[in-house]
Amino acid sequence: MKALFTHAATTADVTVRVNPRYQPEHSDPKAGRFVWSYHIRIENAGAASVQLIARHWVITDGAGQIEEISGPGVVGETPVIAPGQAFDYVSGCPLTTPLGSMQGHYVMNRDGVSFEAAIPLFALTSPLAGPARH
Repeated sequence: MKALFTHAATTADVTVRVNPRYQPEHSDPKAGRFVWSYHIRIENAGAASVQLIARHWVITDGAGQIEEISGPGVVGETPVIAPGQAFDYVSGCPLTTPLGSMQGHYVMNRDGVSFEAAIPLFALTSPLAGPARH
């Protein structure tokens, strides 16, 4: 199942895995609307439960414009993840350019102590983005 996820980062026994997908059926390139979904799995390999309290995203479009989004929980939830368990959700991101990137962190709480679990940097690339730039 881990092969499904193309990006991962681990912080304090919490692994965040991401798999982004371009959504052509929700995009309208002629109108400058490009949409991606991203599947997130948050795994708890620690000995105690963790609760996801908040999120912070840094979204960069192909023109270098940066948008930061913060808020409580994810998809309307503040899940508690037991040891050895995982929490999955799917969300989306629209951009006005055919490529961009996302990264950030979740604020987690374990035994009354908060910490930031890294969300790995991942590319948002549509078929219209052209060849990769180095």
